[in-house]
Amino acid sequence: MSGFEGSYGGHAARISPQAVMECKICWSVYDPAIGDATRQIDPGTPFTELPGDWSCPTCSADPHQFMVLRDPGAFEHLEALRIRAATERLVTDFTEVWHGKMRDVPLVNKALRVEAVGFRMHEDMMLGVLISPWFMNLILLPDAQDWSSLVAGEKEVVDFPSGAYEFIHNSREMTGGYKACSLFSPMAQFTRQQDAVDVALAVMQALFDPAHLAETDRKADIRAAREAALAPKPDEAEEAEPTIPSRRAVITAGLAGQP
Repeated sequence: MSGFEGSYGGHAARISPQAVMECKICWSVYDPAIGDATRQIDPGTPFTELPGDWSCPTCSADPHQFMVLRDPGAFEHLEALRIRAATERLVTDFTEVWHGKMRDVPLVNKALRVEAVGFRMHEDMMLGVLISPWFMNLILLPDAQDWSSLVAGEKEVVDFPSGAYEFIHNSREMTGGYKACSLFSPMAQFTRQQDAVDVALAVMQALFDPAHLAETDRKADIRAAREAALAPKPDEAEEAEPTIPSRRAVITAGLAGQP
């Protein structure tokens, strides 16, 4: 049945685990914080995880007859659904690259697979780490914004509590526009997927730690390097430009090395 506006209607994705439901026939309430003592349903059991034979304890109506009375977790739940949908597209895109172009490339680490780790909202964007057999990158994805006009290869400095980091614009067929900051490439130092996941989670934590700010806030260095690269070259032999410390080396405690 389709239900009516605000009803459960069998669409579990519409409600969070905290949703308090009300029978639209007899007005009995199911609160997951309380459970249902008449059916030995423990407190903490979401409405969507009730047994298949559960029915209203008062009028025996089935769950499709319940509507949302209130849902304290609705905002976070819908946000999580958007993040999951976006990261699934991202993983699908790069899994296709892995199977189509990269599998036989010598530098890949076949102990690893494509995985999105630790994605969360950052301001009005989605931020997390993408692991693949040949790289680990910080990734920014749009939420409601249109990034279809991003120009591949353009660079942008993005501020975080730990400092300023350089992201490169790009686009994939399913993902659309996205921004990437390189952490590791290649990935030979990782022997297991879990090791890469642990480092990705540590990166996400360090990224928001202001204690790293003095070491990583290098916007002036980035700007100076770009200006030097664009300056007219003298006729005489040029001196080599100093290497700018990599942001990825700082937030991964030096594990990534220099680019």
